[in-house]
Amino acid sequence: MKQLRFSCVLVYATMIGLLTACGGGGREKTNTDSTAMDTTPPAEVAPVTSTIVTTPQSMMVAKHKVANFDKWLTSYEGHDSMRMANGIHSYVIGRGLQDPDMVLVAVKVDDMDKAKAFSKDASLKEAMKKGGVMGAPTFNFVTMVFQDTAMSSTDLRSSTMFTVKDWDTWQKAFEEGKQNRMDNGIAVRAYGHDVDDNHKVVVVTALTDTAKAYAYWKSDMLKKRMADAGVVGEPQRFQFRVVKRY
Repeated sequence: MKQLRFSCVLVYATMIGLLTACGGGGREKTNTDSTAMDTTPPAEVAPVTSTIVTTPQSMMVAKHKVANFDKWLTSYEGHDSMRMANGIHSYVIGRGLQDPDMVLVAVKVDDMDKAKAFSKDASLKEAMKKGGVMGAPTFNFVTMVFQDTAMSSTDLRSSTMFTVKDWDTWQKAFEEGKQNRMDNGIAVRAYGHDVDDNHKVVVVTALTDTAKAYAYWKSDMLKKRMADAGVVGEPQRFQFRVVKRY
């Protein structure tokens, strides 16, 4: 009897040992090898495209009054082939804030001499007359040296023209005043100068807060900044809304 009891205990102990060994082996098999190489390719990072353009861009800007905007726009777009033949590409159309019948047309030009000749061409005058243009249009030929092409939160713009004593002095002071303008609801969209005279400056801004912008334009702070930058005389501003981009 004692021998039988001893044999049973021995068999039980042996089975417990085997089960323990198997359980340990199972756990070892489920362990993950932390040193294994990850073959998953890294996610591609899209390149960041700058919205700032500093390559000089030749432009022609025309302003005139129209009898009926919709009729004029149809006529304007109907003569696109005539502009293309002269290296002129539609860019932006705006309508005056105070007078919606006052239209601003900004176009990019491939050849400034051809653009100047085109502005005096009899065929253009005839086309403008048929489109309902009233009075003589004004043309400005400029070289934009800075453009911000990012989408703006507002379509309200101000085009400002003025004269400076020295372009480089003015540009340095203007760039330094960026944060000051932004704090007063003004964001620069483009600036440059007359194609033949860099003392004649043009600045296009977006008005993100008109109340702040109008107050800033009248402030002594701005007058001092402009005087220090070498601005001569009073700036001429034309406020408009962008109604079409090409």
